Amino acid sequence: MNTINDKKGYLDDNFKIFLINDRKDIEFEYHHHDFNKIIIFLGGKVSYYIEGKRYDLKKSDLLFISNNEIHKPVISPDENYSRIVIWINKDFLNHFNNFNNKNENLSNCFEMASAKKDYLVETDDRTLKNIKLYINKIIYSNDSDLFGGELFNHCLFVELMITLNRIYLKKDSVAYSSSEILCDEIVQKVLDYIENNISNDLSIDKIASKLYVSKYYLMRKFKAQVGTSIHHYVIQKRLVLAKNLIKNGELITHAAVQCGFNDYSSFVRAFKSVYKMSPKQFKDEVYLFNDTNTNE
Repeated sequence: MNTINDKKGYLDDNFKIFLINDRKDIEFEYHHHDFNKIIIFLGGKVSYYIEGKRYDLKKSDLLFISNNEIHKPVISPDENYSRIVIWINKDFLNHFNNFNNKNENLSNCFEMASAKKDYLVETDDRTLKNIKLYINKIIYSNDSDLFGGELFNHCLFVELMITLNRIYLKKDSVAYSSSEILCDEIVQKVLDYIENNISNDLSIDKIASKLYVSKYYLMRKFKAQVGTSIHHYVIQKRLVLAKNLIKNGELITHAAVQCGFNDYSSFVRAFKSVYKMSPKQFKDEVYLFNDTNTNE
């Protein structure tokens, strides 16, 4: 049974929906999940970083974050942070795609957001009200002991996902203003270079020389806009790739090299620091990583 309940750090069902309103002074590092995630922003003062891009959120904004994309929120503790968070097992959506003769993919919103590096959709109060109505139906069906309750619950969730996909497909193609997404040309070039050269030398000296800028200028600018250092960002991106390679059967040592870790001991230390287990333990237990500290 899929539940709508208090925050938990793992996904053990097809989907979970969290209704959250809190005020906490917590700092987050970049992290990722093995499930897809949608955030419906209701209130507060929050900047959300996804794959290096910063979004200053406004009421009714939607964020579509695919599994394995690194992200983090920066939350002001001066205001309540109110949001709806939806976790979705990607395999659950794929199951319903098999019944669709038109090849309409329920994961389309995540795939488009990832491909375009365009994760935010602005909506209005009317659209937000409509989304909440779907969620309230799911809450009622989830609590019901009526015949076919779980099946009906799944059908309602699919209806919600169809609606959210339609919202993403209708999003305006006009670029966001600087108040909505912040990433200038130099930082975007760094992000693109990292993405395309993940197995190569990504030292600050190397990146700065490729872009013909001072490494100190680059370090300050990247940290200010991306919310973390270039080194930490690169490590997170490499670990995501390494984890997926190992999960898909690649030898651990080969995965480390393919992801740019030339020193195996450094790779193991970084892996254990993020996933709380060694690469060998991960491989042996076929462990699917979920952040156990937060649902953000």
